[in-house]
Amino acid sequence: MAIKLLMTWDILPGHEQEYFEFVVRDFIPGVQRMGMDPSDAWFTIYGDTPQILAVIQMPTAKELNDRLNSADWKDLTQRLLEYVENLNYKVVQARSGFQM
Repeated sequence: MAIKLLMTWDILPGHEQEYFEFVVRDFIPGVQRMGMDPSDAWFTIYGDTPQILAVIQMPTAKELNDRLNSADWKDLTQRLLEYVENLNYKVVQARSGFQM
């Protein structure tokens, strides 16, 4: 059964340029090298919700858990935290359409 990792965060004020460079050059390629499939990214313009919602899809919960427990994932998320705050994520069963 397909699984989605829903990640949310807010970009640290004043770090927007460095954040976007990190995401494009390091975070997305790093996730892909780990065999994870980034499928969606949403940017909140207005409202009281996290600024970013990123979605990674995996075929099974076991495969996702293996990635989330890896040193590569820990390194990527530690580096992400240099540019963001309020990082949260949850795992849900994949379905079509928007999920939060």
